[in-house]
Order: sequence, then C-alpha cells, then structure tokens
Amino acid sequence: MNWKTANAAQTLMQAHEALSRLMPRPDASPTTWLTYYRRSAAVYERVAEIDRGHFHEAMFWATREREKAEAIHKQSALT
Repeated sequence: MNWKTANAAQTLMQAHEALSRLMPRPDASPTTWLTYYRRSAAVYERVAEIDRGHFHEAMFWATREREKAEAIHKQSALT
C-alpha cells in the first residue's frame, strides 16, 4: 500500500482502508506522524468531494486529522 493508492480512493471506506495500512508505527517520529496526518487530511477532503453521501463524515475525519497534525506541530515548536 502506498500514498498513490490512498489518493486514488473513491469512497470513505476505501480511504479508511488505505490510510489504516499507511499508518506509522506508534513509536514513529513526530515528523512522520505529522506528515501522515497532513496527507490523510488531504485524502479525506478529496474523498468528501467524490463520495458525496459521506461528505460530512469525510470532512469530520479530515478535520480530526488536521487537528492531530496541528497538535504535533505545536508540541514540536515548544520543544
């Protein structure tokens, strides 16, 4: 599984499946997690426009991933 596959997702379920396979190890660096969350937010935002029946749910996930990225970014800036 790679980011090309995740970016090709046409449904919310496909996005979930692809992103779950790309999720970094729990002990991955903050930079790795930051990149993952930013990229997954972009995937969910794109899927929201395609899978209109799941627009609000996909946008929820995009916001959630963006907020996680922002938390990592802020934490890294403080240390």
